[in-house]
Amino acid sequence: MAAQVTLRNGEKVKVNDHVYCSPPWSVRDGTPYSVARIMEFLPPEGASKGKGKAKEIYTRVRLAWYYRPSDVSDRPVADSRLLLAAIYSEVCDINQLRSRCYVLHRDKITDLAGWKKRPDRFYFNRLFDPYIKKEFEVIQATDVRNLPDHIRQTLVSRYEYVVAEKEVVPDLTDTLRLCATCDQWCAYPDTVGCDRCKKFFHMGCVQPPLLAKPSRGYGWTCAPCSKRHEEEVDSHEVRHATPVTKPKSNAPAPRGRGRPRKDRSLAEKEENLDIKYFKMWPFRYFGQYTVAEDTLGGTPPQRRLTNKFISDAEERGGDNTVEVLSTIHLLSDEEVEEWKAALTRKQENLYNVDWLTEAARRFSQAHLMNRGWSTVDMSVLTRTEKWKRGETRYADREWTAEEVAAFEDGIMFHGAELRAVRDEVGTRSMPEVVRFYGHWKNSRLKEDNKRKQELRSSQKDEEDEEVSISQSITPLSDDEGSTVREPSKGYNSCGACRTRESETWWRAPKGLATEILCNTCGTNWRKYADLSVRPFREDSTPTGKKGSEKREGTPLNGPNPKRLRASITNGTTPPPNAATALQLRCQACQKMGPLGRIVKCHKCSLRIHAGTWGVFVDRDTLESYICAVCKDEKSQEASLNTDCVLCPSRKVYEKGSGHVEFLRAIKATEGQGWVHVLCAVFSPEISFTDASRFQVVEGISTIPRQRWIVRCTICGEGRGAVFRCTECTKEYHASCAWTARHKFAFEVQPVRNPRRDTVVVTFKGETGILTPVIYCKEHDVSKHELYDICETDETGESVMQLYTRTYKQAPVSQAHALLRKAMHLDMVLNSRPEVVDTSELDPRCECCGTHYSPCFYRSKYYSDRWRCHKCNWPHLVGQNSC
Repeated sequence: MAAQVTLRNGEKVKVNDHVYCSPPWSVRDGTPYSVARIMEFLPPEGASKGKGKAKEIYTRVRLAWYYRPSDVSDRPVADSRLLLAAIYSEVCDINQLRSRCYVLHRDKITDLAGWKKRPDRFYFNRLFDPYIKKEFEVIQATDVRNLPDHIRQTLVSRYEYVVAEKEVVPDLTDTLRLCATCDQWCAYPDTVGCDRCKKFFHMGCVQPPLLAKPSRGYGWTCAPCSKRHEEEVDSHEVRHATPVTKPKSNAPAPRGRGRPRKDRSLAEKEENLDIKYFKMWPFRYFGQYTVAEDTLGGTPPQRRLTNKFISDAEERGGDNTVEVLSTIHLLSDEEVEEWKAALTRKQENLYNVDWLTEAARRFSQAHLMNRGWSTVDMSVLTRTEKWKRGETRYADREWTAEEVAAFEDGIMFHGAELRAVRDEVGTRSMPEVVRFYGHWKNSRLKEDNKRKQELRSSQKDEEDEEVSISQSITPLSDDEGSTVREPSKGYNSCGACRTRESETWWRAPKGLATEILCNTCGTNWRKYADLSVRPFREDSTPTGKKGSEKREGTPLNGPNPKRLRASITNGTTPPPNAATALQLRCQACQKMGPLGRIVKCHKCSLRIHAGTWGVFVDRDTLESYICAVCKDEKSQEASLNTDCVLCPSRKVYEKGSGHVEFLRAIKATEGQGWVHVLCAVFSPEISFTDASRFQVVEGISTIPRQRWIVRCTICGEGRGAVFRCTECTKEYHASCAWTARHKFAFEVQPVRNPRRDTVVVTFKGETGILTPVIYCKEHDVSKHELYDICETDETGESVMQLYTRTYKQAPVSQAHALLRKAMHLDMVLNSRPEVVDTSELDPRCECCGTHYSPCFYRSKYYSDRWRCHKCNWPHLVGQNSC
């Protein structure tokens, strides 16, 4: 008796049953279930055999996969029940089986419409080869008639289906073709048919023999028919040709669209039809590259190419045609340990795939030549390959930060179109880009897996248990970690149908309006990869108003003329992760957003939320936008030194380092210098000429001296203005705190009895005084209601813009900009007694040599020397040096 596995819902699955298969939700990242056929149950890897069928323990299962058309093509398909078969199997953990389903060939289903209305029913009529990326037709083996009797009987007795190219199907389903000359069977590849008498001939049986078939669009006639036609022409008895009708094909006719027959008993019989399997496969390739006699020998179902090799050619697969990459299996345990000890002392090389592959090859060559491990030199970066001329590198040279940034920008714009990404990089060849894409993707997967592991560790640990004949598996339950117990506040509606009522809430794939799905939509997505997604806009009707909930009894897949325009095909909903507009990642908050809400400098590739940068760009010029710093490189209106005047002069960021890239967002000051947007906004003494655009920065000279002389607790330097943590007494530069990932945010502090001079604002329903706060990363800020610097309200204005517009606008209507600058200087000059009266002298700065300055100061070390205001500025504000 065949082994069976009982699921927790009472279903029993056995070999050749179809099932849903999927790892936990956090591992598969929101993708639907896969449909597969059970080929065999397997014991644990390495387990000893011979326990007997009654005591056999199964922990693994071999599955034959099916593909959905959307998995192999970007074109969505309207029919969610259509699958593609595949000659591809894989061994999986038996715990990944979710539930049972049914898959049949199209020709075995009498009522297709009724079949698709029933749950967990699928069908297929084509096969996809994942190795050559090509689809083939699948027909029933009984429909193949153009074969000799002994071959056809063997084929029909072993296999249920035949796989062939589309153009070969009419020839296979035709009646038996025999050569008119030798009376032997005419195989498809070397057969030619006469267009007049419709007889078939072997190309070698024709006199003279045909070397090739006629080109596409041309016909061929045999000698008797050709001679008969010439006699008709010579006797002038040629009749006008009658319209040529298309010959009737012997291929199985497609099903009609008549009224389906609702025969439940017939449908149940079709579900339990016996399918023939040979060596665990129900179909065999029998196309234009098949040798028919191989069917008698039981060749596996995969394709066999009939390439004609020269008789004296070297056999492929021998020692002379194979390059040995590793001989680790030939080494003893002692030699393996010696090999590992002789590899390297650098730990980073032990995790480098390219280095380990080359090391295995070189050590294997040394072993085959009976040379010691000391003769292997891994310091040489080049090697000689058997199939290439000259020496090549086994690993590419290191990528610079600029190349990595250009590569990531290309991936952001073009996705996996690596040719376009190669053009963005410009300095790398196509093979180098492809190899680096693999390493880059693995590094991202490492970060994702680490984050998922942390998420799983915070949840309840699931104990692994072995599955035996009586073992249970839960289908569609929380063992896959995809149900939501309590939806979060504000996102308690289905991301597809917008309903607010459901017995069970499921986690939704990425790209939907919310992060949950109702029971119906969650089941449809996991089983059939089908969602009826409403178009979502951020400025849509707020939740709770009329029309926001799904009406009871409304079908999810019902026709809706207003939504057909947004569909790609008839009634087809685009995949939920398909972006409708160009999405960019903000380098300040690391969140995605559409172009326009996030702006990108066309020259330096800096990407930040427009509201956080203080940028207003017309929609027509979004793609060609250039930031103020890049514009200044040409106009040179401000200083060419773009270091922040409030931070140490050293560079605190590197191009391509992600989070720290936000420190490249700087604004010009009234003295033609530059300051970080972060430093300017969070400094209470600084104001802006245009607060909504964060320009021009004023009031740097009014920052108290105490903030200039305190050393930063992060970098230890005493230059630059420091900021104090809101929670503790630590003080640091804003750039150092941002690099250390301290929390920069805004908090709305409620005021009960505001005074007249108190300015109260309202942001996202909270009313009070908007205050900027900085917390060390060690502090717990979960108890505070904080708004990130990129947070925006319903009008699209960021909290940063609201704060600067309300509290940091300079009094431009009261005084001119130059007068305000002079007033700031007066505050500094009046508080410093070192100013020297040089009206009767011709002073010259000892540092820069200038004769022009608003005031001169006596040198700190020489009484007969002076310094201009610019060079003496560090001493005025308390810094150690100029």
